Amino acid sequence: MTLHDDATLVLKGYAPEHRAGAEDGQAELRQAYLDHLALHDDGMWKACAAGHLTASALVIDPEREKVLLTLHRKLRMWLQMGGHCEPRDTTLEAAALREAMEESGITGLTLLPGGPVRLDRHPIPSPCNRHLDVQYAALAPAGAAERISEESLELRWFGYEDVPEVADTSVVRLLEATRARL
Repeated sequence: MTLHDDATLVLKGYAPEHRAGAEDGQAELRQAYLDHLALHDDGMWKACAAGHLTASALVIDPEREKVLLTLHRKLRMWLQMGGHCEPRDTTLEAAALREAMEESGITGLTLLPGGPVRLDRHPIPSPCNRHLDVQYAALAPAGAAERISEESLELRWFGYEDVPEVADTSVVRLLEATRARL
């Protein structure tokens, strides 16, 4: 099975009507992602000029009620960990977990069961143009120590209540949906 096939199966199984945030267009986004994959054999890859799927994960420590965000080097925004799928990724989950571990420096992360938490489509500076992000949540192990990567200007743990002050609506909605699943 290819990553493209896995993404199609994951999206077909994503039931936004049964999740928090269903009222904000998740069903329509799900269909747009499926349509994109049906039209573009290269829809998983950065080279796809029409846009491409990405995988991300919000690193969360539910016991401390904190999330780890990265100050993205290029975008200069506080975001969840994530990015482009790579040829070695066999599943969207694997891509999200790889990105979360690479960007946070934390080993032992585990994805919150139940598949993606949310979908988010957003414009991105050229040459990528548009990301169709499949968003997961990753649970940090007790005593997790983060380590900054070359993709970040800074990593910082934020209390749940502090996220709306530093992050955009997409990250806030991802946190809300994640907390509803905990």
